[in-house]
Amino acid sequence: MSAGKAFTHFDAEGNAVMVDVSAKHETARSATAAGRVLMAPETAALIREGGLKKGDVLSVAQLAGIMGAKRTPDLIPLCHPLALSSVKVELRLAEDIPAVDIEATCKLDGKTGVEMEALTAVAVAALTVYDMAKAVDKGMRLTDIRLLHKTGGKSGEYRAAP
Repeated sequence: MSAGKAFTHFDAEGNAVMVDVSAKHETARSATAAGRVLMAPETAALIREGGLKKGDVLSVAQLAGIMGAKRTPDLIPLCHPLALSSVKVELRLAEDIPAVDIEATCKLDGKTGVEMEALTAVAVAALTVYDMAKAVDKGMRLTDIRLLHKTGGKSGEYRAAP
């Protein structure tokens, strides 16, 4: 945390509060998050070949990620319900290791950012990959879920270090 910054979801008495955004101006906002599901080489091969009984893992996880972004305020207690204008979730098998890479971008014109929606999209997509492949690989690991980039709002642009 940077010096001089305070947590925004607590009042003076330390009670949890939803941030009051009523005085903020609407701006174009976007956020991109990413994550990875590590797995056994045999699991990645089954996903690539469409060999899992539950179906097309990447397509189902993509839809789950989109649904997760839309349901963020139902999952994260102090998130504002947002009218998202765009949610894009991409999943692909990694080239370098047996893993599924996930990236999600959320956009809107609004008074608050969409970082939590992008992160939730990635987390829900990763959980769906796990759910669909757990019958063959209970040792999968969800890793590196993080914010990559965000724009808009008073704090401006953020880009994660490479």
